Amino acid sequence: DPDRKTEVVLLACGSFNPITNMHLRLFELAKDYFHETGKYKVIKGIISPVGDAYKKKGLISANHRVTMAKLATKNSDWVEVDDWESCQSEWLETLKVLRYHHQKLSSADVTNSLQDAVPITKLGRKRKQQPNRHEPIKKKNQSPVAKSVPQVKLLCGSDMLESFGIPDLWKLEDITEIVEKHGLVCISRAGNNVQKFIYESDLLWRHKNNIHLVEEWITNDISSTKIRRALRRGQSIRYLVPDVVRAYIEKNKLYSPESEDRNAGVVLAPLQKHASDSKNSQALN
Repeated sequence: DPDRKTEVVLLACGSFNPITNMHLRLFELAKDYFHETGKYKVIKGIISPVGDAYKKKGLISANHRVTMAKLATKNSDWVEVDDWESCQSEWLETLKVLRYHHQKLSSADVTNSLQDAVPITKLGRKRKQQPNRHEPIKKKNQSPVAKSVPQVKLLCGSDMLESFGIPDLWKLEDITEIVEKHGLVCISRAGNNVQKFIYESDLLWRHKNNIHLVEEWITNDISSTKIRRALRRGQSIRYLVPDVVRAYIEKNKLYSPESEDRNAGVVLAPLQKHASDSKNSQALN
């Protein structure tokens, strides 16, 4: 059916330290973009805060960051928080998180189409008579009628895309699989250099149809770094983060000069992991 829209799930990975109105806006901007193409239907947004093992300077506990993200999305009817990544004992490559969510959606889909295929009771009776009658179900699953698995696309700001160019931060084969099999949605400020960055990389250029660039015309320059700075200085962050998040930070006195020094002098997990593989230090192009 040519009019059938491709279902998309948007996945945002990052520190969310703390989550801000800008993070939430990224989802809205991406959803508007996809719906305006007329080809896609965004069915879900997932926020996946990084775990503590990431070892980024100033990263407060995942427990707090997940709670704030849940508070921030409590009123959203499509964006949710997933704490699978943050519960892992070691840092996970973004690709693994993408794969996990893709897998989760695929298996959910198979279960649904199995249930649609034959009522459970009927299945039981049939099975007694003919032990090998699995064919109809299988066919049903493979037929075009079966729902296709939604695409999981990585939602990011232009800084994440440009971080692809930082030596040892990403594995080349990971970037390749992300843009080949899943896709990127990159929200960039008007006049940003993201297009130039894609143009300058053969790998990204080859898959540019799978990299969706979304212009952010109502620019939002709020960053978690600036939020933490304001908090350290005792300045107000109202209207920059959801009110429930602000209240939670105040109640738990989350950000301070001390919290900003956490992991100081520790090498970021991906750099620790990849730097040992010197073969990965080839540039993106």
